Amino acid sequence: MAEKIIKSEYSEVMSKSFVDYAMSVIIARALPDVRDGLKPVQRRVLYDMHELGIKYDKPFRKSARIVGDTMGKYHPHGDSSIYDSLVVMTQDFKKGMPLVEGHGNFGNIEGDSAAAMRYTEARLQKVTQEAFLADLDKDIVDFVPNFDETEKEPSVLPVKFPNILVNGSEGIAVGMVTSIPPHNTGEVIDATLAYLNDPTLETKDLMKYIKGPDFPTGGIVINEDELLQIYETGTGKIKIRGKVEVEKGKNGKTNLVITEIPYPMIGANIAKFLSDIAALYESKKAPDIVDITNQSSKEGIRIVIELKKDCDIENFKNMLYKKTRLEDTFGVNMLAISKGRPETLSLKDIIKNCVEFSYEFNKRKYTTLLAKEEEKREIQEGLIKACNVIDLIIEILRGSKDREMAKKCLVEGVTDGIRFKSKESKIMAMQLMFSEKQANAILEMRLYKLIGLEIDALIKDHDQTMANIFKYEDILERQSSMTQVICEELRALKKEYAKPRKTVITNENEAVYVEKKIEEMDVYVLMDRFGYVKAVDTATYERNIETIKEESKFTILCKNTGKVCLFSDNGMLYTAKVTDIPMGKIRDKGIPIDNITSYTSNDSSISLLCSQSDLNLFRLIFVTKQSNIKVVDGGEFDVTRKTIQATKLLDDDRIVNISILNEQKNIILVSNDGYFLKFPIEQIPEKKKGAVGVRGMKLNKGASVDKVFYSGNAIESVIVYNENEISASKIKLANRDSKGTKLRLG
Repeated sequence: MAEKIIKSEYSEVMSKSFVDYAMSVIIARALPDVRDGLKPVQRRVLYDMHELGIKYDKPFRKSARIVGDTMGKYHPHGDSSIYDSLVVMTQDFKKGMPLVEGHGNFGNIEGDSAAAMRYTEARLQKVTQEAFLADLDKDIVDFVPNFDETEKEPSVLPVKFPNILVNGSEGIAVGMVTSIPPHNTGEVIDATLAYLNDPTLETKDLMKYIKGPDFPTGGIVINEDELLQIYETGTGKIKIRGKVEVEKGKNGKTNLVITEIPYPMIGANIAKFLSDIAALYESKKAPDIVDITNQSSKEGIRIVIELKKDCDIENFKNMLYKKTRLEDTFGVNMLAISKGRPETLSLKDIIKNCVEFSYEFNKRKYTTLLAKEEEKREIQEGLIKACNVIDLIIEILRGSKDREMAKKCLVEGVTDGIRFKSKESKIMAMQLMFSEKQANAILEMRLYKLIGLEIDALIKDHDQTMANIFKYEDILERQSSMTQVICEELRALKKEYAKPRKTVITNENEAVYVEKKIEEMDVYVLMDRFGYVKAVDTATYERNIETIKEESKFTILCKNTGKVCLFSDNGMLYTAKVTDIPMGKIRDKGIPIDNITSYTSNDSSISLLCSQSDLNLFRLIFVTKQSNIKVVDGGEFDVTRKTIQATKLLDDDRIVNISILNEQKNIILVSNDGYFLKFPIEQIPEKKKGAVGVRGMKLNKGASVDKVFYSGNAIESVIVYNENEISASKIKLANRDSKGTKLRLG
């Protein structure tokens, strides 16, 4: 066969491939179907458990068995995504109504992950069996081939209530995201019942029943007035706070107890919340804190903050709302698959879709049931008729040579070859005319069916069958009857599974936190050669001045309300508030500077630590390894950003020295091959911080600037280089951009 080459534009192929991939992720993986509120992986896990018979009243089965079977039959996307989905469906702190019952460690609200699937076990919840998977054998939904067309799976589960509202959903697709909060089961069913009885209801009418989200973690929604807009558009932000109670502590102290947390805080954010409170205490913003303990257990959340006696409780609570995640937002984007495509839906749209789906699968259900009852009626009528002429039937059976001859007589009245006792019997046999199904039932009928009581039971069953047929025809022909059936099912579900609301819906004013003003004072900020920083008061500094000078690499005097600037040898400037630096005693170690700035000691070393207020008064001199040198006005570094580029460096260049210019007159550059160059600082031009600078010293090939010293004119200082003391006056004063002189050392 000749080779056929198809030419195509690369951009067209990429565009089509990306669109196909995006739609696959959107439709087949990331977004829930509005009808059953399930993503494909969730639907497949539940259906597989149903097929395996892991029902609510049966023993638990290993999660690994469920995951493996689901992956092999329906979901070939890796075991981790399947197990993660199974785990989430068991967690009552994430789902308004868990669909799977777990046995073993399935994680907790504080973010601990579930045990491996080989250790845990699971089975379906009763509500899942009754409201999600019932009647699948009645052709109630479409079944589609699985990924390799060896199995069939339901395209959607016949869920009897709007599960997408009850359990919510979160997912990230390509270019879109869904985030639907969970709601109260009873309220959702009430709203659905109201819509069934009056389809003209709008979202604002339905919200008389659904007050707002009902998070499994409780909490307080504080923007009730904004909820109508959110539910009408399907997008918005729900503001939620944790529940805080005040209790009396020991020795007259007050305990602030957090018993419910915002829904977005579940998981690792609880530990982050505790660390944020500790940080507030360490930074002196929350000095009223005495102790923090996390007493949470299986019974619920209990975080206790012990406060001082004279603490302003309301102001402290407002500080927690403003400075921590005790007040958070839940971004709502009610995006789901509706009629085969992603769509952002309002509350009414969701309920409308679910109600239409209920009518659809109930119509299919009762059509199937009616067909079965019609078939049953046909057989029952045939058996009743046969019982009335049982002697003739027996005569036909005894006179026939085989089953086919007897069946042909019963169905078509053909008597050829059959021996009858009389002509009257033959004439009657020719008039029987049973249907095919009736004839088969007669031929398979057992003799005990001829007992009087059995015949009475058969007639009774026939009466029940006729009643069922009348009922099913009425449901299918009259929408009001169908509505009544759906409503009865919903009321039964509400009676058994509805629970009281956990989340309070209200309007609250924005938290107003009045930060206590820090009394301004002078402090010394100390940093050792390992990058640990601390602050001490002036009295402590004066008492231990000699020790401090020996142990500290940098010592600066500044206000406790100010900022410190850290210059690194890679040309970056990092700023930190002095309030973020812990006040300590002379023997306290302090904290790494990495903890309060984005500086990392792995990338660079520290060239200068100074007060930001000093920079506005002085100028800085920059000297690099490649001998680029410049003076920069310190006001250029008075910035609000925590991290900026302090100077421009060439490739493979580093800063050797940064100094604040005060009374220095001369600068001495020392190269690593022993050359010394001294020249007046006034020869160094002033540049902007974004400039490279000018050459300060001519270097030999492969040489670089090693050290930088400063001296005055009146009294020349002594410099120490490689353990050699050198008088600065012995170094000849030259001009910038010269080679300098080589000194003999030792």
